Amino acid sequence: HISFSTISIVIMIHLITLLVRELRGLHDSSEKGMIATFLSITGFLVSRWVSSGHFPLSNLYESLIFLSWALYILHTIPKIQNSKNDLSTITTPSTILTQGFATSGFLTEMHQSTILVPALQSQWLMMHVSMMLLSYATLLCGSLLSAALLIIRFRKNFDFFSKKKNRNLLKTSLFSEIQYFYAKRSALKNTSFPSFPNYYKYQLTERLDSWSYRVISLGFTLLTIGILCGAVWANEAWGSYWNWDPKETWAFITWTIFAIYLHSRTNPNWKGTNSAFVAPIGFLIIWICYFGINLLGIGL
Repeated sequence: HISFSTISIVIMIHLITLLVRELRGLHDSSEKGMIATFLSITGFLVSRWVSSGHFPLSNLYESLIFLSWALYILHTIPKIQNSKNDLSTITTPSTILTQGFATSGFLTEMHQSTILVPALQSQWLMMHVSMMLLSYATLLCGSLLSAALLIIRFRKNFDFFSKKKNRNLLKTSLFSEIQYFYAKRSALKNTSFPSFPNYYKYQLTERLDSWSYRVISLGFTLLTIGILCGAVWANEAWGSYWNWDPKETWAFITWTIFAIYLHSRTNPNWKGTNSAFVAPIGFLIIWICYFGINLLGIGL
């Protein structure tokens, strides 16, 4: 609850800087809030691990909390590389949504830790499930970046870049936070380009395309490792590496969708917008695999 309260304040700060005015002090406060959120979630996971005697990934509630923790890890990657933190526009709202659902009344019966069933009493629990959730967090962020690229690329159809409406609409669109933030500081804003919005739009979409490709590539690697670990664990628990269980089947579909995305990037004609159409499909497939199968309660 401390972490959820903190991340809620961070979201309010983001909205203030987006809709009202950008203040350096508020930006620093939001970053400190994200650090406090990360420490709170880490403390929760460690304390639950100690009290239950197993790594806290045994049900949907615990996995959602771990997913929030993984999203913060992604939030820090641009800082390590001293890059512009385009990911914060995705990771911060995603963290509050996952935590908000986890702490809601829908999963109350899962809040209490229980004894693991025999099939889950294995060291593969930590390896397999942590890899899968890290891959989900990474692939979800990469897919949302691709979706943002598509929205920005095609928003001219909605007259988003008209001279009269451009500045007001940039302030009111959540996906335009990156644009509004950097447009004010861009060294090119005083340069005499014939059409600066079009040039800046190209510059922004290229950066989003690069980030989405890099993030999805990382997520695909983690997903592959997670599926391989799951196959070994399945053989240990049930005597077979692959049973076409609903969870296994949808994990394979997820892997296939993002393999298609990465393969399409090898063709120069499919880079950018064309390949970006595949990633949002993967976004929906991930939620079916991770969330839908769990709620339906089908499969082993």
